Amino acid sequence: MSKIPATIVTGFLGAGKTTLVRHVLENAGGRRIAVIVNEFGALGIDGETLKSCGIPGCEDEDIIELANGCLCCTVADDFVPTIEALLNRPSPPEHILIETSGLALPKPLLKAFGWPAVRSRVTVDGVIAVVDGPAVAAGRFADDPEAVARQRAEDASVDHDNPLAEVYEDQLQAADMILVNKTDLLDADTLARLRTEIGTAVGRAVKLVPTREGRIDPAVLLGLGAAAEDDLASRPSHHDAEDGAHEHDDFESFVVPIGEIDTPEALLARLASVSEAHDILRLKGFAAVRGKPMRLAVQGVGGRFRHHFDQPWAAAETRAGHMVVIGRAGLDRAAITASIQG
Repeated sequence: MSKIPATIVTGFLGAGKTTLVRHVLENAGGRRIAVIVNEFGALGIDGETLKSCGIPGCEDEDIIELANGCLCCTVADDFVPTIEALLNRPSPPEHILIETSGLALPKPLLKAFGWPAVRSRVTVDGVIAVVDGPAVAAGRFADDPEAVARQRAEDASVDHDNPLAEVYEDQLQAADMILVNKTDLLDADTLARLRTEIGTAVGRAVKLVPTREGRIDPAVLLGLGAAAEDDLASRPSHHDAEDGAHEHDDFESFVVPIGEIDTPEALLARLASVSEAHDILRLKGFAAVRGKPMRLAVQGVGGRFRHHFDQPWAAAETRAGHMVVIGRAGLDRAAITASIQG
């Protein structure tokens, strides 16, 4: 029997991984695709978004959330049993999409495909790194973006020891294809600079594809045939010497409950203000707008926020929302909560 292909989707917080996965599901053309979502945080917002998408042929049981921690840290406990359960279904999927946490290092996950229980039945068809073009252009992977930007302008070979940068670089180094997303927010010169910088960072032939809203033909994304589990040597990691062990102590997340709001604009203004004041990496969640029958979904990275009404509130459902806050360790939870709740 041929192996079932799996595609790993990596990328930093808010890069557009879930939007990409949804686009693939919407254009699957009848192909049975299962999705494993590794959500970082107390609530599985991304998995809930996919489950509520209403895509024909995409059933809730095909969206599996692993929220017990970063996949690269819980391979044995979560990932391998989940893959085995998928493979043992009466009608197993024809393709598996794995959306990793924004903090996930891909190398330990790739190594898991060498486990005996998995290796004979699944192959890594490709690793896709989704890059948030405007965020990378703004230096959001550095402790002090302005200082690093000045250093980079003066010396293209500058090196710096930064956990966020290492995660980002590991994801690029593992990729078979890199999607530079949100290019509608970039000018031509900035996009050209990013392509050069990313190509230099990877150091090997990897296809870079500019995208908007994660829109790309699934025929381009799926069927790469990379067999990445057999190609680990060409995918270096900052953490190779640690056998994949690493800590996430530099990050934290928490949930802020919010009641009904009067207008989306008022909430978005508060979120943008608190994000800037506390250097929050990402805000995402749902809210109930007074007088509106639909739930408001909100996603934000830095000062950029997007929102849309995604689904009706159920008759017996409590009209209450929540926002997941993700940032570096040491966030002032009380101040952030007070600001978001208004």
